[in-house]
Amino acid sequence: MNTIVPLLQVEETDHAEASIYERIRDDIIQGRLAANERLKVAELAERMGTSTNPVREALQQLRGEGFVVMMPNRGARVRPIDETFVRDIFEIEVLIEPALTRWFVGLATKADLERLEELQGQMEALNFADPHAHSKLDMTFHQVMYDRHYNRHAVDLWWRHREILSAISRNFQTSLSRQTSVLNEHRELLRCIAAQDADGAARIIAQHVEGSGRHIIEHLRLIKNRRDSGRRS
Repeated sequence: MNTIVPLLQVEETDHAEASIYERIRDDIIQGRLAANERLKVAELAERMGTSTNPVREALQQLRGEGFVVMMPNRGARVRPIDETFVRDIFEIEVLIEPALTRWFVGLATKADLERLEELQGQMEALNFADPHAHSKLDMTFHQVMYDRHYNRHAVDLWWRHREILSAISRNFQTSLSRQTSVLNEHRELLRCIAAQDADGAARIIAQHVEGSGRHIIEHLRLIKNRRDSGRRS
């Protein structure tokens, strides 16, 4: 199980410094390892300049996250990063994040609310000019809400899903309409937290997660349509 990254220490990992798991995962997301391609441990170890054990461990972790499919006598293969893959993750997150949010609203202090408002102010001032910086601020915003939750399994699953979706969405530009929605949803969430409206906050978070999911799926559909058109031409 992954360890939850401490608050305010979320950093993108440089490819050269990334773990074997991260490098294989990014190769799958970026298409350098193609959908349904067989993953041979010895070849991956040679490519990554490591022994076979870290590769085996990475493939098991990737299998647990759905990136890799393992079949008896057929080895490991790359699972397509497609609409179904993203939909499955978001359907889980729509269940997890509202539950985490309800708990937070009952616990939130004035200092918590001030910290969230500070982060929201930084995101609004940035206004998506730097997608990497926005992603870090947004991650910290949600960590303030979830990081103290007693159910570490739920928080860990949220964290792993967030990492996966962030890695996928790095390839896409956020549309203007989605940018507006993100900031508006955060503002409404802050209003609900200040009013101790747990149900309202949970509803906004569910809407927030669904919107992010639709945005990624729309980009994946565009990519698929372009590929299909290229094959026909």
